[in-house]
Amino acid sequence: MNVDFVNPFLSSLLNVLSTMATVELKPGKPRIKKDEVARGDVSGLIGMVGPQTKGSFSISFDEALALDIMSRMLGERPDGINEDVTDMVGEITNMVTGGAKKLLGEKGYEFDMATPMVVSGKGHTIGHKSEGAIVLMPFEGEAGNAHIEICFHSDK
Repeated sequence: MNVDFVNPFLSSLLNVLSTMATVELKPGKPRIKKDEVARGDVSGLIGMVGPQTKGSFSISFDEALALDIMSRMLGERPDGINEDVTDMVGEITNMVTGGAKKLLGEKGYEFDMATPMVVSGKGHTIGHKSEGAIVLMPFEGEAGNAHIEICFHSDK
């Protein structure tokens, strides 16, 4: 996995959450993910395809962190994961990918983004459709944890 692909997603996630929700996350140690089980309660997944690259990106939030972000962004805190929370996770997935797309474009990687898909529930799975390793990056926050997964295949 090329670090050129990973870092734009990390910095974009930290930027989006600190700007939109004043939430600070502490990055952990990346590792290769060997299964499809999500490391959170609600996940956004988005596919990306370009001339020299294809892959997918996902972000999973613990329920408590998702509800905290919702409360900070919109001033309302639901009792659990509902349609408003899944919409917010989809929007965050879109914003993070858009930010990463801009950074990757500066390095010569162009791709189009699909519409994000959001899945929730204990033990849900995330299916990355690209060949190649899945990099799992944990983040720690005051209200809970988040994990991003990046799976890319590049011809470059």
